[in-house]
Amino acid sequence: MAGQGPSGLEVLLSTLENSNDIEGNLNIINVLDELLSAGTDRRIHYMISKGGSEALLRALLNTASTLLPNYTVLLPLLHLLAKVGHRDKKIGLKAEKLEAVLPVLNLLRKNLKNPKRAAACLWVLAVFSSWVSTATLLGKNGALDIVFKLIRPHTKKHTRTIKAAIDALAALFNSRSNSRCAVTRGYISALLRLYEDWQKNDTDNRHIPIRQALLHCLHHATCTPSARRILVEDGGIATLFQTTQACLAIRGLDSLGTSALQLIRKCYPKCPVPLTSDQSVYSFPLPGNPTPGLDTAPSPDDDSFEDESDEDIKNDELDKEEDDDLETDLTKLRYKPEPDRPLEELMQYERLCPELHHDFQELDSGSEGEASSDDDGLVCGDFGSRPRYNDGGRSANQMLGHSGTPGAFHGSCTSAESLESFQEETRAPSQEGGHGSAEAQLNARDFHSQYLSNGRARQEGPSMVDRLLEKHGACIPHHNPQLYTTAAANTKSIAGYSVLAFPDFWGHLPPPYRQPMTERKEGIQRKKIFEDVQRLLQPEEVIDKVVFDLENPSSQTSSEDPGSLRFYSQFESGNLRKAVQVRSYEYDLLLNADVNCSQHHQWFYFEVSGMKAGVPYRFNIVNCEKSNSQFNYGMQPLLYSVREALEGQPHWLRTGSEICYYRNHFCQSSASSRGQKATSYYTLTFTIIFKHNEDVCYLAYHYPYTYSALQTHLQLLQQSVDPCKVFFQKQTLCTSMAGNPCPLITITACPVSRSWEHLHQLRNRPCIVLTARVHPGESNASWVMKGTMEFLCSNDPVAESLRETYIFKIIPMLNADGVINGTHRCSLSGEDLNRQWLKPNASLNPTIYHTKGFLYYLNSIGRAPLVFCDYHGHSRKKNVFLYGCSVKETLWQSGSPINTATLKEEPGYRTLSKVLDRIAPAFAFNSCSFLVEKSRESTARVVVWREMGVLRSYTMESTYNGCDQGIYKGLQIGTQELEEMGLNLCQSLMSLKKNTLVYSKKLISHASALLDLDDNLLDHKSHSSFEDDEPPCAEEIEYQTEDCWELCFQELDAEVNANAANSEEEKEEDQGDIHLDIPKNGLLAPDRKPSRNQTLSQQSSLETFNINRSAVN
Repeated sequence: MAGQGPSGLEVLLSTLENSNDIEGNLNIINVLDELLSAGTDRRIHYMISKGGSEALLRALLNTASTLLPNYTVLLPLLHLLAKVGHRDKKIGLKAEKLEAVLPVLNLLRKNLKNPKRAAACLWVLAVFSSWVSTATLLGKNGALDIVFKLIRPHTKKHTRTIKAAIDALAALFNSRSNSRCAVTRGYISALLRLYEDWQKNDTDNRHIPIRQALLHCLHHATCTPSARRILVEDGGIATLFQTTQACLAIRGLDSLGTSALQLIRKCYPKCPVPLTSDQSVYSFPLPGNPTPGLDTAPSPDDDSFEDESDEDIKNDELDKEEDDDLETDLTKLRYKPEPDRPLEELMQYERLCPELHHDFQELDSGSEGEASSDDDGLVCGDFGSRPRYNDGGRSANQMLGHSGTPGAFHGSCTSAESLESFQEETRAPSQEGGHGSAEAQLNARDFHSQYLSNGRARQEGPSMVDRLLEKHGACIPHHNPQLYTTAAANTKSIAGYSVLAFPDFWGHLPPPYRQPMTERKEGIQRKKIFEDVQRLLQPEEVIDKVVFDLENPSSQTSSEDPGSLRFYSQFESGNLRKAVQVRSYEYDLLLNADVNCSQHHQWFYFEVSGMKAGVPYRFNIVNCEKSNSQFNYGMQPLLYSVREALEGQPHWLRTGSEICYYRNHFCQSSASSRGQKATSYYTLTFTIIFKHNEDVCYLAYHYPYTYSALQTHLQLLQQSVDPCKVFFQKQTLCTSMAGNPCPLITITACPVSRSWEHLHQLRNRPCIVLTARVHPGESNASWVMKGTMEFLCSNDPVAESLRETYIFKIIPMLNADGVINGTHRCSLSGEDLNRQWLKPNASLNPTIYHTKGFLYYLNSIGRAPLVFCDYHGHSRKKNVFLYGCSVKETLWQSGSPINTATLKEEPGYRTLSKVLDRIAPAFAFNSCSFLVEKSRESTARVVVWREMGVLRSYTMESTYNGCDQGIYKGLQIGTQELEEMGLNLCQSLMSLKKNTLVYSKKLISHASALLDLDDNLLDHKSHSSFEDDEPPCAEEIEYQTEDCWELCFQELDAEVNANAANSEEEKEEDQGDIHLDIPKNGLLAPDRKPSRNQTLSQQSSLETFNINRSAVN
């Protein structure tokens, strides 16, 4: 049993700071050095926790305060203090409190001509300066000039001291006041010239650490705009660019080239994005808001900016404990608030449960009439009377709804001929009526930018759509181009879209193969950044031509300009605000912010045409906001080719090479930032080689799924089911702010008969509530929901059993307005709807208000959902996984002192995730989390769990990228896999009500694996939803972070050890050799041999002191 007295380490430290015995103190210092060197950093941190730093500082003061300091003790003491202090984040503060800072500076002044002692003092001053106020104190007392004088041009003498001086100067620049002094005293230019000198003269590359240290110092010195401006004005960018190119040409100098590149990126002149305003092009007048368009969204630094699906942690928040966000108040975790509205108001939702009141007379009459629907003719139309289409010309007048001349489809044309005629047509004048005859050549824009006739006027003879479908035929299951056209005509958008994107009109089929994640080539980001830097160095090569601008339609590139691509995005779910041609085959693209916002740039979907086959085109989306992306980990954007679709391959395909995502030099304009720190932006860059000349292609962030596609799908589903077996009813929950109906779908099995027993069984089936697409950019959620609804309407025996067991209430698109208008996260109010569940506003958040009201109603009649699941997409993780809610797991994870053994909590919240882990190839149980965070208290998952008492309340997250486990490992996810996930979720529901399932031999043969999953429980620990599942990117995304610049512990230890070595090593130092023998663990270089005096003193001291080693291991 351990003694009650002080440990051996504490005895050593106490003796060291209070004793004046030179030999004894030297013995103690050597023992501490060897003791700490023998283990890992854990020993050092233990020593720091026991007051080790303070003891060393007091010993230093005692030794240095004498008239003639004894450097036999003082030098090893400085060495040990540098090693320990480098690991103590508060060493500078401690030194200030003990008034040890200026004595060390005075020691440096006295030993400027003694390289060995000067180096030791410089290392200690460097670790002191990690604390900003300490660096400022040193700067005020002349440390900058003293240290700077020790930095010399290229030489072979005293190189260790020179490097120590450079490191100390860099540490002093932690203080901005010191950085400002560096500007006024000309240090920036001087350091740049010194770097040039060492770079030029170090031909044998023996002093790479000094060159690296100079770059490190410049990085710290340029922390102010004025310092960066001076470096640029002195030609620093060009100098660093040239030297970096030289470094990369030599094997082994990659780290030096990378450091120089980071400095270039940091000093590259900032400029606002080339937009008239950071606000969205589109605004929507809000009820009670006389000034629409104000940014109501939180800033990116606000904790509420991100939902659980996409949490972004800023660099200045990394020290914050992840568990700080967990709810640890048991009262709040268990608190069930009263409904936010009177019970009388809930009766309006009675109509949304038609299965409870339907009389099913058709069962007796044998009628095969369809189940009724009260969707108010939302998706309807006479398909013999189809909308009339123009030739697709995109003049401003046509966009506003003015009629043009209809094109005609020649049935004998091949798709290639049709597209060739498109080129001819687009180059010809379209203002006159010369192309209006039915025999005019087909304009290929008619294939992808259909004009919707507002009046639905009938036209004589078959339309272009008729001829197109007659020639090529519609072949997409659960899709009908004619029905889609009618649905789109009823869709209300802010911009009044009158154009259909061809992929949405024509449809998408999964390709017959799965696509692997792309491999990232080494150094690809560096290559792209070098190309960006060349814009600054060689401005004469930059075209800088606006070829597309939502705010200025006249800037649209005409077909008569063969040197530029043509862009377009004014269609449902489209998002591209501006395109600028930078070089012949390179374009900067800017995304539009969410409506009534200046943020949330992530979703993109646009058309591009006029390309040359076989030419690599580089596209740069330059106003992305997230600090990392799956595009850095194998994800590719999506491409749809009109030509290939007409040739029978209507596929969205992952495409692109040389893909990377990194921070750029653009920033938010000062006007829109309103005095706040301007937002920094990131570039997503990718290169595409198009297969066909003059093709028409579409590029998207993820597989698009529009509101009109949903309406089409719902109507086709309703037509596909047998109304005598499947009760399928589409109703309108409410209308959105823009007036678009929000559909609510009821799916269950019709009773076998109208007998009381069968009707009673129907009306007592538990409810399952499923929602999706609260975030418009998460189109993967819609594909999962598509798979869910198609399976539930199918003849699969599992689906039949589920319909006989449950009543499914599905709201497939909570944010229809956002989907229609191409936003990524918000509704037209500029708010994240998944942050409004606590107190939704009926006017600003109608879909959330009424969904919550409907759930309240179900709860009030004793029919609270057995399962609530909100489908989402996740941009920072792979696989598919669930977020749920658990009191116990939240308290465990937070380290709460509450005894959870006394808490009762049904473990059923884990059932679905365990089942899915077994049956769903894309699902990853280990990515699931059941923690309740304070910042998520207003999300659907937490509110439904807390206020409605739904144990199984989930968010289901689906990756945009792919999987890193299971049979899909290494593959990018496609619509087929997403739909399969929707099917798998349905299958997993069988495990919840096994005793009530209606079994059959066929069902059991299909689902025996689902019905007995309780025995083999999976071992799992909830993870914080803040946590990414990716390792650090191979190349630095950021350039402001200090981590890549700081002197590592091992490097400093090696330099200190070399400085303390014997005279033979000193001789080698004078010859200019720097040996960085970095130990794997601890402080002592492996090949360092202790001197005879050290060995004797250690033996003596070990005999004298009984060290409790177990206390520090």
